Amino acid sequence: MKVIPPSEFIINPDGSVFHLHLLPSQLTDRIILVGDPSRVNMVASFFDTTDYEVQSREFHTIGGTYKGKPIMCLSHGIGPDNIDIVINELDALANVDFATREVREQKRRLTLVRIGTSGALQPELKLGTPVIAEKSIGFDGVLNYYAGRNDVADLGFEHAFCESVGWNPLWAKPYVVDADPELVEMIGRDDMVRGNTISAVGFYGPQGRELRLPLANPDLNRRIEEFRYNGRKVTNYEMESAPLQGLGRLMGHRAMTVCSIIANRMNTDANPNYKTAVRDLIATVLERI
Repeated sequence: MKVIPPSEFIINPDGSVFHLHLLPSQLTDRIILVGDPSRVNMVASFFDTTDYEVQSREFHTIGGTYKGKPIMCLSHGIGPDNIDIVINELDALANVDFATREVREQKRRLTLVRIGTSGALQPELKLGTPVIAEKSIGFDGVLNYYAGRNDVADLGFEHAFCESVGWNPLWAKPYVVDADPELVEMIGRDDMVRGNTISAVGFYGPQGRELRLPLANPDLNRRIEEFRYNGRKVTNYEMESAPLQGLGRLMGHRAMTVCSIIANRMNTDANPNYKTAVRDLIATVLERI
């Protein structure tokens, strides 16, 4: 039985996990993930009951029930590094005995659905369209630090993508991971696009936005838009789906991301008043999870 030492897994004096400040007893099997801490309140406004609320840094959690189902909503902040924290600590809450620090023999499987916002990379994707990251392309490199990375990745897609876009060797090697197919079928309907989503490591330069600093590869987004692999094209940018889905697959959890398109990078359109579309998407996911 694996025992995790205190230096590797910190438990707070109140018995909660280090960053999220959640207790094992507060964990539910169904979890909605959002980036913005204030969006947790929007999700929880749909709950029938609220059992607890915890706030620590950018990690805001409200747990309760929705139509009889125990459920929680947790904010992860912005970026793939935060996802590494959130998924590891949620898995620890599920599968580590906090009293003995032993990894439990019987594993608990979580259902993790991230609801986010995104920028489209194809001109036909209209503002407000929900896009499921059926495949996610990680520019962040998070999954490359874990054993078994190649076992859950689409290596053929990765190779073709790097060759096609002229991947800069100074950047982390991309990885491509599928969302849980059962979860995609449960959440997705004909009202959602099945996409191939990039998780970028930043918002400006890493997504091809140029303000004052010139870009190292200014042609990258055009190359990405033109890329095809077995008929698949890259649909949109965001910053968290790949580590969520990759770590979820390695740990045995069901994970996926669905984002509302709030900007189209090819058409240079944007909708800053996107909250109505996000609220509608939240209501849909809650009905189907």
